[in-house]
Amino acid sequence: MNTKLTLSLNRNVIEEAKSYAKENQVSLSKLIENYLNSLIKTTPKKAAKISPLVESLTGVISSDINERKSYHDYLSKKYS
Repeated sequence: MNTKLTLSLNRNVIEEAKSYAKENQVSLSKLIENYLNSLIKTTPKKAAKISPLVESLTGVISSDINERKSYHDYLSKKYS
C-alpha cells in the first residue's frame, strides 16, 4: 500500500535527484523508497547470536597489532 509523504528539501538537491532518476529510468519516488529500504535493511535489528566456534576463536589474534602501520608497510614494500 502506497502512502503520500511530503518532504522539504533543498531545491538543488531535488533538481539533481530528478536528473539522476531520469538518467536511470526510475521515478524519484522509487529512488527515495529504494534508498530508505537500503537504510532499513543495513541497520541491525538485534544482535546476532555468536556461534560456539566464533566464541572459541575470540582473542586468538593479538590486539597489539597496528593494522594501519602493517598495511602501510605492506603497500610501501609493494610499490617501492
